[in-house]
Amino acid sequence: MSEIVLADPLPPLFDEVSASRFTVRPVNSASDAELQQAVGIVSYGHDIIDGEVMDRCPGLRVVSNHGVGVDHIDVVAAVQRGVAVGNTPGCLDSSTADMTMALMLSVARNVVVGDHFARSPEFTHYDPAIYVGQEVTGSTLGIVGMGRIGTEVAKRAKAFEMRVLYFNRNRRPEIEESVGVEFASFDTLLSESDFVSFSCPLTDETHGMIGTQQLKQMKSSGILINVARGAIVQTDALLEALTSGEIVAAGLDVTDPEPLPRDHPLLQLRNVIITPHLGSASNHTRRQMMQMTVDNLVAGVEGRKLPTQVS
Repeated sequence: MSEIVLADPLPPLFDEVSASRFTVRPVNSASDAELQQAVGIVSYGHDIIDGEVMDRCPGLRVVSNHGVGVDHIDVVAAVQRGVAVGNTPGCLDSSTADMTMALMLSVARNVVVGDHFARSPEFTHYDPAIYVGQEVTGSTLGIVGMGRIGTEVAKRAKAFEMRVLYFNRNRRPEIEESVGVEFASFDTLLSESDFVSFSCPLTDETHGMIGTQQLKQMKSSGILINVARGAIVQTDALLEALTSGEIVAAGLDVTDPEPLPRDHPLLQLRNVIITPHLGSASNHTRRQMMQMTVDNLVAGVEGRKLPTQVS
C-alpha cells in the first residue's frame, strides 16, 4: 500500500506532480487505521492543523502547506512533536501582486458595477456622467507589509507613477533605494494614502489591526485593498466605514470569516469587490506551488530537511 497522507480534496495536479506516490485520505473523516498510518498532512484548504489533529497521527512526519501563510497551523505544536512544517514562499509573489493591482483598478474604475450596468436593460445610451471613478495613476498607495509580495506591488505601482508609502516591522532601505518607496508611520500611511493595501502575514500584531479608529484615519475617498488575510481587518468596522462613507470602497480577496455567511451585509454593498481568495490563482503559480508542496512532503516523509521549511 502506498504511503497515506491526509488532506482536503486535492486536484489531479497533486497526483501528477507526486507521480501518484501517495494515498490521500480526508483529514476529518479518515479511519482510525488510516490515521495511525498517516505520514504527512497536506494543508490545501487551510483547515486548522493543531496539536489535537497531530496527536491523532502518531506516525506524522510533516505538514506541507500549499501556500505561504501558516497561521492556521500550530507550528509550536509541530515542533514539540518533531513534525516538520513547510510552505511555498517566493513562487506566488508576482501573481498575488497582480491580483492586488487588479482589485485596485477594478474598484477605482467601477469595473464590476460597470459590467453589471452594461449588461442590464438600463444601458440604452452612453452617458459620460455615470460611474466616474478614481484616478490610479499619480495617486498615493500605502502598503502595509514590505516583504516579497509588498515589494512586487510597489514595483507595479511605480509603473503607474504612484507615490508609494510603506509601513513594515523593519525598515527596508534597500527597497526604498531600488524601488523608490518611502517609509512612513502607520498613522501617516493611513492618512496620506488614496489606497491602503495589505501584504503582511497574519500574526498577533496584525490580527485586527484595522478597526474603527484606523478606518477613520483614512481619507473619505480612500480605498482599502486586502489580499493578505481577512482577520487583519475587523469586518464589522469595515462594514460600518463602507456604509457610513468613512471610506469610499474596498477590494477584498480575503474576508473574516472566509467565506462570509451568504446573508452577510458586506455581500450586498455595491462599493465592495469580493473575490474568493484568488491571489495566487494563476496556472503557472499554482503548478509551482504544488511542486513545492510535494517537494516538502516527500522530503519530510523521507526524513530529510524540507526545501522550504518553516520549522
